[in-house]
Amino acid sequence: MSAARYVVGIDLGTTNCAIASIDLAAESAPIELDTISQLVNPGEVAEGTLLPSFLYLPDAKDFPPGSTRLPWQEAPDAVVGELARRRGAERPGRLVASAKSWLCHSGVDRTGPILPWGSGEDTPRVSPLDASARYLEHLARAWEHRHGGQVRLSEQDVLVTVPASFDEAARELTLRAAAEAGLPAVRLLEEPQAAFYAWLDHLGDRWRDRVRIGDLVLVCDVGGGTTDFSLIAVSEVEGALALTRVAVGDHILLGGDNMDLALARLAQQRLEKAGHRVDPMQLQALWLQCRAAKEHLFEDPALDLQPVTLLGRGSKLVGGTITGDVLREDLERVIVEGFFPRVPADAEPARQRRVGLQELGLPYAADPAVTKQLARFLMRQAADAPGLEAIRRGKGGLAAPTHVLFNGGVMKAPALRARVLDTLNDWLTDQGCPVIAEDGVLEAPDLDRAVARGAAAYGRARLRDGVRIRGGSPRTYYIGIESAMPAVPGLDAPLKALCVVPFGMEEGTETIIPAREFGLVVGEPAEFRFLSSTVRKQDAPGALIEDWGDDLEEQEPLAVTLEGQGTAAEQVVPVRLEAKVTEVGTLELWCVSRNGSQRWKLELNIRERDR
Repeated sequence: MSAARYVVGIDLGTTNCAIASIDLAAESAPIELDTISQLVNPGEVAEGTLLPSFLYLPDAKDFPPGSTRLPWQEAPDAVVGELARRRGAERPGRLVASAKSWLCHSGVDRTGPILPWGSGEDTPRVSPLDASARYLEHLARAWEHRHGGQVRLSEQDVLVTVPASFDEAARELTLRAAAEAGLPAVRLLEEPQAAFYAWLDHLGDRWRDRVRIGDLVLVCDVGGGTTDFSLIAVSEVEGALALTRVAVGDHILLGGDNMDLALARLAQQRLEKAGHRVDPMQLQALWLQCRAAKEHLFEDPALDLQPVTLLGRGSKLVGGTITGDVLREDLERVIVEGFFPRVPADAEPARQRRVGLQELGLPYAADPAVTKQLARFLMRQAADAPGLEAIRRGKGGLAAPTHVLFNGGVMKAPALRARVLDTLNDWLTDQGCPVIAEDGVLEAPDLDRAVARGAAAYGRARLRDGVRIRGGSPRTYYIGIESAMPAVPGLDAPLKALCVVPFGMEEGTETIIPAREFGLVVGEPAEFRFLSSTVRKQDAPGALIEDWGDDLEEQEPLAVTLEGQGTAAEQVVPVRLEAKVTEVGTLELWCVSRNGSQRWKLELNIRERDR
């Protein structure tokens, strides 16, 4: 049992952050959404249950002296939250946005000062890691302020959520950001699971009346920056209903940011057609304004349009501003039809033709159709997935969900939820499966804050033996094996992938790689390359894969010098391999010498872990 007074869930979102907590001193205390003090105007601090995930880097002329003071900090060098979003709409070159998306982008230096991306040389910059740490630090200080400064968040049982599709490097950087924010011992929880825990907590014991053995729940999570899909199966263990996460989708950079930009491009075309040139900085501001316009139109069906206003360039503009409109019909054409088209179950996302030279930036999904991404996920996850053997499939091979749980700010829009459900039911009908009925939609209590609520609910369930979603490893893991081939000038030896952790391998279990020996380089620096897959669920430990196409993705390599023994410092030692997934989600790969006298350990974080 934890000695902490509170269990605290933090949703570190792409667009908004939230925090929820439970007082463990009370036996049946409810989950409380904690308010977050933040600047909303210069010199004005207010409280809200969401902290916009924006960091503004001001210059000396931006705010009057003392106007950025916070209850716990006299003169911060940057602004976080609502005021950052508002001022950033006017000066986008000084605004850090989508730091979470940058944190999982392996093509850039995620610990280097690269944000705001594309800003001028005179603008201060921070890393995605630093921006994430600042959000977490603000949440921590605001939580402590709300509790009168009598308790420290670092002494509580804290869970931070991440996309289920985050790779190990992004998970590790999230933990590092938490440590830099003064939270060195947080746990990580997948966001779709957190959303499901929020639903479980909302219903209490009544959740057992909504699902039955054999059901398959699709968690459709479309947030500000990412689209996440998970499948949770309902089964029976010792006479009781049990929940198992049986599938996790790929990491897809596709969400509200893409939709807002699409609207901004449309508004830009209209303004330029009217004779107003929109430069890159104005487009950034238009992007942020279209986000607010989209939300207003989806929230209020009575509105036909929402104005957007830009600061103009040049002396001929009346009042120095440019005004345009986002129309309701724009939402239907651009968002509903563009991002959620009705497509067949076998639809595949388009692969964008590559140009020889490209501008560096976030690797957004080439195809903006969320429904195509969902079709691909359900078709790929149907075959040979442990835990899906007894789950119904359509005649075309589609994994056929019986229920759907929506999550993420984008899915607040009734029109988008209806479109996804209609498309799913089209597929199920074509595949000869029953459709998802009205009671098959599992209503989350609050899509903006469900993940924070669910993280707190999971923390309580973990401490008090409540309902848990079983899952094990969310991916199949491999280690790279260099082929034994003659050296060829200018070419590296081909890499094979050896399966060391099968999909779903539970924490606290271990396996021996059967009947194979490999050569381990000791006594000199060596690079160990790990790979993973969310698709190849049938591979068993010891399977050696030579041609994997797009099924595997490589993790950041581990560079290490393993100590040798004897007179030869540098040598290749014959070893057999043993793999263990610890209780805190660390993959331990043991290399054991032929006679068993030496053992070397390589570690990789693959699940939530204590730091």
